[in-house]
Amino acid sequence: MRCVVTGAAGFIGSHLCERLLADGHTVAGIDCFTSYYARNLKEQNLRAFRESPQFAFHELDLANGVAPNAVEDAEWVFHLAAMPGLNKSWTNFDEYNRCNLVATHRLLESLKGSPTLKKLIYASTSSVYGKYASGDETLPTKPSSPYGITKFAGEQLCRVYGDEFDVPAIVLRFFSVYGPRQRPDMGYNLFIRAMLTDTPITLTGDGMHIRGNTYVTDCVDATVKATAAMAGETFNLGGGELVTVLDVIRKLETIIGKKAIIERHPPRKGDQYATGADVSKLFKHVGWKPTTSVDEGLTRQVEWQRSQM
Repeated sequence: MRCVVTGAAGFIGSHLCERLLADGHTVAGIDCFTSYYARNLKEQNLRAFRESPQFAFHELDLANGVAPNAVEDAEWVFHLAAMPGLNKSWTNFDEYNRCNLVATHRLLESLKGSPTLKKLIYASTSSVYGKYASGDETLPTKPSSPYGITKFAGEQLCRVYGDEFDVPAIVLRFFSVYGPRQRPDMGYNLFIRAMLTDTPITLTGDGMHIRGNTYVTDCVDATVKATAAMAGETFNLGGGELVTVLDVIRKLETIIGKKAIIERHPPRKGDQYATGADVSKLFKHVGWKPTTSVDEGLTRQVEWQRSQM
């Protein structure tokens, strides 16, 4: 297949590019290297496959429009590019609107009427459900942050372009993805880095927030398999194993072999109290289920972060 991956230099996007190339597909990667975190980290993500003859890279900002050659003849398009994170969305809404909504609109416009497009996979988030995101796809959508609002609006754009222009879109709602290359601002990356350097972990809230974690290669496997689903569907994508934040810290203490230094802080505005994806619908449609335990996934992430120090 001729594939396009937006957000190709990011955490999940770079893993997806690797998987598609390993499966024998050709991949056009798109990224604009937003300033959310350091460009050199994203360049490292691309290093393993950037010189592949089956890979072409386009540095462009989708919100400014999509260069025709970037999506030309695309059969599968995976739209992972977005401005992530809850906290910053409160103070920088214009940028979240631009990166998550305007950019999605421009991409959909570029794909409207495509004679080759078979599937568009839109990467959404459990944040569309709000503070309590445990269950199946019938949960009410009640975002509790501007970030979640922009991602849910992107879902609605995909629905409208499917209804009105036959863009064959599928929505995947990712739940707490972790593993090697995880963004440096994400919780597990921060916890592991603090423990490896004997510095305090900043724990917001009481640590009893529940997370349904998804290991990155499980996430990628589901994303690829979702191309076989019927257009217009929405699926939860999660790892299935529920743990509290304090559970994760205790597991990391065992893996790393030292006690965590914990500094407690008030909860963040809009943070989710509980997330846990019921993925039975995704299994029913494409036969996917997660295979990586939290202990195994955290061990791999610790090994990766040690190798980067």
